[in-house]
Amino acid sequence: MTAQNQATLVRRGLALAWFIVVWDVIEGVVAVTAGLAADSIALVGFGIDSAIEVFAASVVIWQLRAGARARQRPALRAIAVTFYALAAYVAFESIRDLVTQDKAGESLIGIVLNVVALIVMTPIALAQRRTGRALNNPVLVAQSTETWMSNALSITVLAGLGLNATLGWWWADPVVALVVAALAVQSGREAWREASETETPEDHPSTTEDR
Repeated sequence: MTAQNQATLVRRGLALAWFIVVWDVIEGVVAVTAGLAADSIALVGFGIDSAIEVFAASVVIWQLRAGARARQRPALRAIAVTFYALAAYVAFESIRDLVTQDKAGESLIGIVLNVVALIVMTPIALAQRRTGRALNNPVLVAQSTETWMSNALSITVLAGLGLNATLGWWWADPVVALVVAALAVQSGREAWREASETETPEDHPSTTEDR
C-alpha cells in the first residue's frame, strides 16, 4: 500500500468516525429528551447506547490521528471496555424487563429513531469495516462491529414492538437483546485479546543497543 493510499484511507476512517460522533450526539439528545418527556426508559436507554457509540468513535479518532498503526493496543482495549459497557446495559435492561414483564410500549419517536438509525448506520458500518480491513486497522474494524451491534439493538426494538403487537410476545425483545449482550461480551474479549497480540511501532524500536 502506498503512503498516499494509506493517507486516503485514514482520512476516510476519520470522516466516518466524526460522522458517528455527530450523529449519535444528536440521536442521543433526541432520545433522552423524548424519553424523559414520555417517561420512557427504552428511549432513555437508546440515548445511553448513543453515548457509548460516541465514546467508541472518539477512541477511533484518537487512534487514527496518531497514524494508521499507532496507539492500536490502548485503543483496542478502550473499544473492548465499550463492548462490556454495552453488554452490561443491555443485560440489565433485558433482565429487568423480563422480571417486571414490562411490555414494549408504543412510541412513535422510538420507532422513527430506530428506523432512521438503521437506514443511516447500516451503510456506515459497512464502510467502516471495508476501510478498517483495507487499512489493516483492527481498531476501526472493532468499532464497526459495535456499530453493527447498535443496529442489531434497533432491530430487536422494532421486532419486539411488532411481535408484541401482533402475537403478544412481550418477552421477544428482551430475550433477543440478551443474545446481543452475549455477543457484545464475546466481541469485547476478542478486542482485548487482539490488543494483547497487536504489535505497535514501540515494540520494535529502531535501535541496536542490545546487539
